[in-house]
Amino acid sequence: MNPALLTIGLLVVANIFMTVAWYGHLKLQSTGVSANWPVFVIILVSWGIALIEYCFQVPANRLGFEGNGGPFSLMQLKVMQEVITLVVFVIFSVIAFNDFQLRWNHFAAMLLLIGAVYLVFMK
Repeated sequence: MNPALLTIGLLVVANIFMTVAWYGHLKLQSTGVSANWPVFVIILVSWGIALIEYCFQVPANRLGFEGNGGPFSLMQLKVMQEVITLVVFVIFSVIAFNDFQLRWNHFAAMLLLIGAVYLVFMK
């Protein structure tokens, strides 16, 4: 398989788990599932989910890094990861939170991040 596509795929999966670990507890709280859970339980559950995230994130970075024979520089990996994070976050938020609304400034910020990806890939 193409190392660039595999790296991007692993980053997407990692960011899905990361988003659930960071923001999923808010959805559980709003539905009443975890409203009475102590914070330390929420943290432990989030850490468990984040461990799965790391199982995808670390291999993605190792495989994709040009220092290991991959196609991406360190900066390219980081900027791609940030854009993937934003895309996953927006999709998650639209699905999980009914009151989440995208505004013009959110789209402007996304365009600037896409511009950052373009700039970081320039030779």
